[in-house]
Amino acid sequence: MNLAEIALRRGREPANANHPAFLTAEGPVSNAEFQRMVFALVADLRAAGVTPGGRVIVRMTNSVEFAAAVLACIWIGAIPVLQNSQFGRSELEHIVNLSDPLLFLLSDAMRDDAATAGLRPTTPRLIVTREALIAPPSARPRESGDPAQEGLDSRLRGNERMPLPIDASRDAEAFVVFTSGTTGKPKGVVHAHRWLEALGDSNRARVPPQQGDVILATGEWSFISALGHNVMFPLRNGTTGSIMEDRAAPERILETIQRDRVTLLHSVATLYRRILGTPGIETRFDVSSLRGCNSTGEPLEDSVRREWQARFGCPIWEHYGVSEAQMVIGDGPTVEKREGSTGRTWGARAAVVDANLKPLPAGETGTLAFGLDYPGFFLGYLGDEDATSKAMRGGFFVTSDLARMDDDGYVFIVGRADDCFKSKGVLIAPRELEDAILGLGRFEEACVFAIPDREIGNRIGAALVPRAGAEAIDEAALAKALTGKIAPFKLPHRVLTFDALPKNANGKTQRSQVARLALERAAAAGG
Repeated sequence: MNLAEIALRRGREPANANHPAFLTAEGPVSNAEFQRMVFALVADLRAAGVTPGGRVIVRMTNSVEFAAAVLACIWIGAIPVLQNSQFGRSELEHIVNLSDPLLFLLSDAMRDDAATAGLRPTTPRLIVTREALIAPPSARPRESGDPAQEGLDSRLRGNERMPLPIDASRDAEAFVVFTSGTTGKPKGVVHAHRWLEALGDSNRARVPPQQGDVILATGEWSFISALGHNVMFPLRNGTTGSIMEDRAAPERILETIQRDRVTLLHSVATLYRRILGTPGIETRFDVSSLRGCNSTGEPLEDSVRREWQARFGCPIWEHYGVSEAQMVIGDGPTVEKREGSTGRTWGARAAVVDANLKPLPAGETGTLAFGLDYPGFFLGYLGDEDATSKAMRGGFFVTSDLARMDDDGYVFIVGRADDCFKSKGVLIAPRELEDAILGLGRFEEACVFAIPDREIGNRIGAALVPRAGAEAIDEAALAKALTGKIAPFKLPHRVLTFDALPKNANGKTQRSQVARLALERAAAAGG
């Protein structure tokens, strides 16, 4: 099999040639146009000396040429290495040292990228632009030092013969994504060709595609959730991906939905909260095309889900994913919502286990794990056998999350093991308190964290971002507002307000950074 061939197969059918593969700010790109771009880049990669098994760093922001670059690499058996375009020099050096690339594929905006300047100077760089990919070979500008200069006349145009894809094993390495590096250096997650069929089937079962669907994911495609939902699955399903070229912001997301008549949105809980934190924003854009939204990356509070439904008239379905697969748990239009739960497994087999990997009875809290018999799971971490063996053991992929499962198979995520802490001997799960705070309808963001204390182990801190027009709040006022909603021993001992909370590259709140900022503020105030 070949993952790229599977992704492009539907668009190669004559009836689908003129159907839009992607919608962009510059207009639609049909399946036929997109595939010509992929095969033009296939010729460029071969001309640049890229061979099967060689790794290629792809450093781009979301664009048609980004999608073409990934698929062209996989088509010829090369391994695209995706990393967030916001990563700086130190992160990129780490990634380059791990992957030992044959080539850098850069967007035109990255031509003078400071992070890659001088990095591996002997490694060729190829600047990928849409204009070059759609231009006839004779019209393509030939820059000094362009590694793809030779052999450009072999580029495919019009109805010329399509190059055959590399026929790979299902278990062969297909592409690499990197984690955000929240708890250390980013880890390279190596995925096989089998990934697309496994995750494509699971996602198609969770939210069945409909004719005319247009799908938008707000994250950068270097992250596997957005890569799947916005690129790979729409191509495989014969639907259309909407491309938001710029960084995600509330107005920009809604503008793109309005522009492309998006029917399915994929984003993170933080952005749904930020949209809801803008008064009256639902009246400023026509988003009536939406039939469903999806939230991932961090827990979605039931209060946020209910408010979104009331203001936008559209459900938010939640799902839980990991870079080592993609979506593995979720609810959706065919699954009844159970409050507090992220849903049920799709394809993967979940278990809540103890320290010895023994499955626990329903209702008990333990570590969330998944059976490795699901073919959507990764092959391992690039260059890190220790981390691989720690995550893949006893027939399970073992996560860092605490969870419990009920008798019907619904999974309730308690939180990351390293986020939970004890105060006065009681385990505090930040998600529970954050949900109660956001349920008050006065805050755009809430982050609960531990404040080390010799007397009681940890005090409970809460960093809050008030909604526009909302008054600041102190510990006593918050405790009063939460009376009856949360146990008294779980109420915050310290409340701080911020204009915004620090996020990592994929939009998740960085709890450790919040705690650091809070402690610095307290020290400056003499507290």
